[in-house]
This record gives sequence, structure tokens and C-alpha cells, in this order.
Amino acid sequence: MTDTPARLLSLLSLLQTPREWPGSELADRLRVSPRTIRRDIERLRDLGYPVEATKGAIGGYRLVAGAAMPPLLLDDEEAVAIAVGLRAAAGQAVEGIEEASVRALAKLVQVLPSRLRHRVGSLNAATVPMVGAGPRVDPEVLTVLAAAASGRERLRFGYRAGDGAETRRLVEPHRLVAAGRRWYLVAFDNERDDWRIFRVDRVSAPQPTGARCAPRELPAEDAGEYVRARLHARPRTYEAVAVLHAPPERVRERLGMAEDELTALDGGRTLLRTRSDSLEWIGIRLATLGCEFEVREPAELVDHLRELAARALRAAEASGRG
Repeated sequence: MTDTPARLLSLLSLLQTPREWPGSELADRLRVSPRTIRRDIERLRDLGYPVEATKGAIGGYRLVAGAAMPPLLLDDEEAVAIAVGLRAAAGQAVEGIEEASVRALAKLVQVLPSRLRHRVGSLNAATVPMVGAGPRVDPEVLTVLAAAASGRERLRFGYRAGDGAETRRLVEPHRLVAAGRRWYLVAFDNERDDWRIFRVDRVSAPQPTGARCAPRELPAEDAGEYVRARLHARPRTYEAVAVLHAPPERVRERLGMAEDELTALDGGRTLLRTRSDSLEWIGIRLATLGCEFEVREPAELVDHLRELAARALRAAEASGRG
């Protein structure tokens, strides 16, 4: 193999497998001399790849963990597997990895060959994820928003407000924020000349405009704090208070919502204060906590839970008769 760039890529691909390669075997694989392999190893080191050499009669090379993450080479199967995994992660608001998975997915989709994009699309079309309560978010939409935010590119999209009103927006995307089971886009709305947050499950047909935008100073410490403040500032229809028969750390782990207020009570119990515009959403969250609870307020939530329990009992009795 006389093409040096192609040979380096082939050598790197071999070294990224989790094993040690004798220099003679690498030379045979690439059809070059051991001396050429040694020179190529030095070239990879100069590029930042931490290649470790072992001493001995034969000697060997392996890629080890370094101080920084170097570029990776992926074959077709690996690229498809990672893309599918990232899309699954992007569809769930998993604390700590949600935004990173979207950024990584945006980078990967950008460089995937068309044949692999088709395979990824086919796999996702044939796969039905098992998800919990909360609005579904299209990973394709997330990918477009993430790419526009990282590239500082103006974006147009359709948006459905809470009252059902449909509008078209022109924005400068800043960051994506995952809060519980919802995604939010923090962006500067050009037509309204102000910062806004948009629920991503209400965004449709996002289209990058190709126009770059200069960075703007967000009126908050970070995007997460901005979303949290805006959500708390909005009037909520229902404020619920419940006593949970579980300690706060266990409740927080199950709820996953930073905006909920938890207070430790005696006997390993927790006082929960939460707000939502949906009784159904509060009821589902309480019912899936895996612990006993008592609702102190509002009375409408108690009525809703009674109705929900009666409906579940009727369904169970009907299923038993069948």
C-alpha cells in the first residue's frame, strides 16, 4: 500500500480494535516493511493518537487512552449502531447525557453516507421504543436544532402554542435543554426581538436558513437556569401537595424534575410540592412513583385519582372475566 494517507487510515482502523498488534503482523496486513510501520506509528503520534509500543523479540503496538479524544474510524456496522443508539438516547430526557447525545448525533448524521442514512432510517422506522409518560420528541427535529445551535445558524420552523395557535418563527438557536421528559429550545426570536423558549415537541419542519448569526448574551447564567426561571414564572393551572411514603433521595431519583420541591418528613416520608397545567400528568407521576402517597391538595386531583382508580378497577375486572 503506497498511498500514505490511505495507509495511515487503515493502520488507525486496525489499532482501534482492543488488542495489541505485533509490528510484523501490521506490516503483513498493509503490505509494507516494518520500518514503514514504525514511521507511520510516529506520524499517528504526531497527530495526537496515543500509540503505545511494547518491547520484546517481536514488539507490538496498541492504542491507549490519552489526554484528549482523538477522531475515531468506524466501519459501516459500527456507524449504524451508534446512530441508532444515539437516536434512542435523544428520544429520552436522560439526565446528564441527553444534550450530548443530540450533539453527537448531529455530527454523525452530517457525515454519514447516503446508504447508511437509509439503513439508519429503516431501522428507526421499524423500531417502536417503549417510553414513559410525556410528549414524544422527533430525534430528526432535535438533530436539526442542535446543528443550527452549534453552527450559529438562523432557523425557521412552525410552532404550535399551548392554545393550539400555529405560527412560523425565525430564530437564532442558542441551546437545547432537557427538563424532565420535555425538551426546550432556547433561542432569540428575531421577529419578536426577544429571547424565547420553545417546547421541541411543538416544533415542526425546522429549516436552516444558511444565514450565520453573531453570539448574543443570554439574560441568565446559563440556558438551564433560563428555562427553569421561565417555567416557574409561567402561571400553572394546578399546584399539588402530596405526602409520599419514601425518602427524598428515592423520590428525586424517580421524579427526575429539578423544579419539584421536596421536603423531608419524619418516618422516611417526603412532602412533594409540584405544579403542572395537567391533572392527568400529576396523577400519572404520583401513580408511577412506586410508593404509597396521600394528596393534600388540590381537591380536583383527589377526584381525578378516584376516577382513575375506578377505571383501572373496571378494566381489571373485565380482563379477569375474559
